[in-house]
Amino acid sequence: MTVTSVLTVIAVILTLAYAVLNGFRDSSTAIAAAVRTRALTPVVAVVVAAFFAFLGTLATSGLSTALVDALNFNVPDGTAGLKMVICGLITAGAWGIYCWWRGMPMSSTHSLLSALVGASGAAAFVGDESMAGAWQLLLGSVLLPLLVAPVVAYALSYLAVIPAMWLVRHNTSRTVNEVSRTGQAVTACAAALGLGLQDGQRTGALVALVLMNGHMMDPGPVTWVIQLAAAAALSFGVLLGGWRITHTLGRRLVNFDPLRGMIAQGVSAIMLFLGSLVFHLPLSTTQTVTSGIVGAGHNQSFESVFWRNVAKVARIWVLTPVVCIFGGAVFTLAISPLF
Repeated sequence: MTVTSVLTVIAVILTLAYAVLNGFRDSSTAIAAAVRTRALTPVVAVVVAAFFAFLGTLATSGLSTALVDALNFNVPDGTAGLKMVICGLITAGAWGIYCWWRGMPMSSTHSLLSALVGASGAAAFVGDESMAGAWQLLLGSVLLPLLVAPVVAYALSYLAVIPAMWLVRHNTSRTVNEVSRTGQAVTACAAALGLGLQDGQRTGALVALVLMNGHMMDPGPVTWVIQLAAAAALSFGVLLGGWRITHTLGRRLVNFDPLRGMIAQGVSAIMLFLGSLVFHLPLSTTQTVTSGIVGAGHNQSFESVFWRNVAKVARIWVLTPVVCIFGGAVFTLAISPLF
């Protein structure tokens, strides 16, 4: 096998492994609120979430390729581009594992894109080909969503509590909780579907990119085989669960009831759907759901948010692009003499 073929195989394996890690981490965002309020048992929650993440990933083959086009992974062809992808995946994966160990929710998408930008900058520094439009990708797909999506999810969830409370004002708390738990089961499925629509689509796009750069696939749309592999990897990761992060989202950020949990999940799912299918924007499932939970939980007559813990999560979100750009650059410089 040639060096290019070997690097292609390594890059495909790492991409699918990163999808497993992505599902493992982001399963918590889909199920945390439902498990916290006992709308779903943990086992049922991860199985249902895995099924809908799988379904959402496959659905993107027929529903939309515009989000893939919007990401515009313009990595160089051949060995230079494959090295960049490998360095980005390893860097983002290491950061993701560290954040999981700390129980901190963070964006797998932002970490990967930032690591690719860092790898691209390092490649240019040593005189290799770099990724076209790297800084535009960082601005449009990382920094702008980082600033806007959490604020929108928080505000919409906070405001949605007001009409919801008015609608149930004549019901008993027991009735409201029972109905809301049923609604939470539905919105948890919707959030998992949104995970597939967003993260599953990006995984398929990256696998196709690797195969094309390694000259193992002709340029063209993402095939069903690739999308099936991406769906299987993502849903397998969801099945493993990310209980450290689930505990953080469900118990360490805010106290909330089933009604507010249902609202947070519903708002987040709608944002993920619109981002993928209408506006073609890569949104972080983690940031959208986390901000929705804090927003809905904050709209109560008593102080329910643990702002110190929320600040810790926000710091991780801000640090993610910085750490991954630096890590991607360092790793690329480290392996550049080998190829």
